[in-house]
Amino acid sequence: MTLPIGSYVVDTGTGRVGRFVGESGSSQSLRPLGGGPVWECEPGQVRPATTAERISATTAYVNARSRGKLP
Repeated sequence: MTLPIGSYVVDTGTGRVGRFVGESGSSQSLRPLGGGPVWECEPGQVRPATTAERISATTAYVNARSRGKLP
């Protein structure tokens, strides 16, 4: 599956929601919502995030940021 750069995806191996930033060899690179270090996963472990997953992950990030729980 070819994903557009910047699309919201779920790493099914970890359950994390991130943004697709590209491919690196045989793996796909994802960045957490709100920024941070990129992580790699296998292409078979990535699927597009549903609207509910995207909203939930964004809300969790905003709440953590407002509580000072992020570096």
